[in-house]
Amino acid sequence: MTPRKKRILMVFFIMLGMGVAVALILTAFEKNLIYFYSPTQIAAGEAPRERAFRAGGLVLPGSVVRDPETLEVRFVLTDTLNQVTVTYKGILPDLFREGQGIVANGKLDENGIFQAKEVLAKHDENYMPPEVAEALEKAGASGQYGKYKQRL
Repeated sequence: MTPRKKRILMVFFIMLGMGVAVALILTAFEKNLIYFYSPTQIAAGEAPRERAFRAGGLVLPGSVVRDPETLEVRFVLTDTLNQVTVTYKGILPDLFREGQGIVANGKLDENGIFQAKEVLAKHDENYMPPEVAEALEKAGASGQYGKYKQRL
């Protein structure tokens, strides 16, 4: 084999190795992405049932129910058009309250209830998670939630 053929072969294997490495990295990256879905998208069936995702919206006033025996909390998340029931087992953030915007990480169960593994609440009165604000804007937030649309 001539030196030129050896170099061409070496370059080919290096490029092949780099291609395989990039493909593996992109595959791992895709599996670890967590997409955001609003209650309207969840109700329309756009949210995956087999993978975790983020759900965001406003905690519906009067919907928070705490189990006195455990740390389980059940509440309704809304984007003013649709609603999704969320259950969470754990300690909620201090800023979690009814009427506030939140983002929850978790999965839908077979009954269509969002099983949250983590709940994130906004950090001050003037902040709304961008995903939640966008979902509310698309939903045409009005009434008691209309104040959030003005902040966009």
